[in-house]
Amino acid sequence: MAVHTDCVIVGAGPCGLFQVFELGLLDLKAHVIDALPKPGGQCTELYPDKPIYDIPAYPVIGAQELVEKLMAQIHPFHPTFHLNQQVTEVRALDGQGFFVRTSAGTELQAKTVIVAGGVGAFQPVLLRLDGLERFENSQVFYKVLEPARHAGRHVVVLGGGDSALDWTLALAGQAASITLIHRSDKFRAQDASIGKARALESQGRAKIIAGHVHGYEEAGGRLSGLKVKTVGGGDIIVPADDVLVFYGLSPKLGPIAEWGLNLNKHQIIVDTEKFETSTPGIYAVGDINFYPGKKKLILSGFHEAALAAFAIKHRLFPAEKVHLQYTTTSPVMHQRLGVSPPKE
Repeated sequence: MAVHTDCVIVGAGPCGLFQVFELGLLDLKAHVIDALPKPGGQCTELYPDKPIYDIPAYPVIGAQELVEKLMAQIHPFHPTFHLNQQVTEVRALDGQGFFVRTSAGTELQAKTVIVAGGVGAFQPVLLRLDGLERFENSQVFYKVLEPARHAGRHVVVLGGGDSALDWTLALAGQAASITLIHRSDKFRAQDASIGKARALESQGRAKIIAGHVHGYEEAGGRLSGLKVKTVGGGDIIVPADDVLVFYGLSPKLGPIAEWGLNLNKHQIIVDTEKFETSTPGIYAVGDINFYPGKKKLILSGFHEAALAAFAIKHRLFPAEKVHLQYTTTSPVMHQRLGVSPPKE
């Protein structure tokens, strides 16, 4: 028998978790579904130790630490998590919201649905070289789970985005050598990170090579180096004990693509007032949505979650005026949060 709830949130990344908080402040209950075995989304799965610098009030915070703080923040609202399962069916019920079924057989009847699935069922873009898969998770990695295992080793980082630059900087003081290889000398990372990497290069503490990997060498059954065609046309061998590949993520919407929502490529089109999709009652926040001027930032997703929560409250209780109440002063908010009111 289906469990009834105000909202089903698809995705337990930072934006999905903060969505729980914003709904909870408005006294709305949520169930959260995610294909991963624990909450956190990309932050937990791909770069738990990655430093994040653009979360308000935190000069720097680790990705996993951010997830842990969000989990603590939503604790008063007691969300129900359904992990290790994907949504396989979303069906509109006549005037009764939506029926949701997962790959584990979980059945829910939700008044609303919020898609907060990041880039969908994400898969790292692979370094495709014949036979290289033999070294995956021993010498070739698409995420860093244990930074200490790369200490004292010759590490090659592939990619030109934030993750590639962040891990180049983070491992520069630990690895025996660190080499960053990107197809050009134009990076897609934060200017500050690029500047720091260039400074390491000038100090002789890192190498930066413009070129692409087209092969590899091995010795004694282990990967020993990468064959690189440089932008200048020369062929070089770069010694490698460990290779960290950050070519980005290949977005796969999976079953979401079959829900009949209007899409812009792999993103769900929403309005900027309610963050509602083309299907009334289904909303989308975070990296998975699209609107003019969209910026794929956690900060932006938090803003979207707040407005979506107010829109859902109005949808479910159209006759009830929804007042903006501040958590610092509102007795109602204090009660919902389970905190004592501030002393006079």
